Amino acid sequence: METVIDCIKSRRSIRCFKPDMISKDIIEKIVVAGKFAATGMNRQSPIIIAVTNKEVRDKLSKLNAEIMGRDIDPFYGAPVVLIVLADKNAPTHIYDGSLVMGNLMLAAHELGVGSCWIHRAKEEFERPEGLEILKSLGIEGEYEGIGHCVLGYVDGEYPKAAPRKSNWIYFID
Repeated sequence: METVIDCIKSRRSIRCFKPDMISKDIIEKIVVAGKFAATGMNRQSPIIIAVTNKEVRDKLSKLNAEIMGRDIDPFYGAPVVLIVLADKNAPTHIYDGSLVMGNLMLAAHELGVGSCWIHRAKEEFERPEGLEILKSLGIEGEYEGIGHCVLGYVDGEYPKAAPRKSNWIYFID
């Protein structure tokens, strides 16, 4: 268990990526970790869309920036975007998808890949452009975007942990 706890304690959100593509083998290992996240009553409501196609990645980035209201790359140059969505019919879908996101980021860190959770997936997949992506993949049903887990190799120094606040944990003995 010590290595898992060390990985949790040392993982940081990365906001500056090299353009180098991650190998498919590494991406597959990361998404399998997401696939094994805990879900409410084992409903397995989330799905993961792995985007390595630069044209699609750039379209998603532009759409995300438009929703944010800023003309920047909200994916920080990361070459890979893992989109997590979850079936709206599962009462725990947001929690389920959040656990998938956590597993993806921890697995990436374990494998030497930087990651960051990027928001606005909900809004993206409520728009016609997002719905078209789902349709093009043959994904049917009502899915809510939970987040984007952007992946890439860290460009620069790995961030240090900020001090943890003192009133984070309370014990009832």
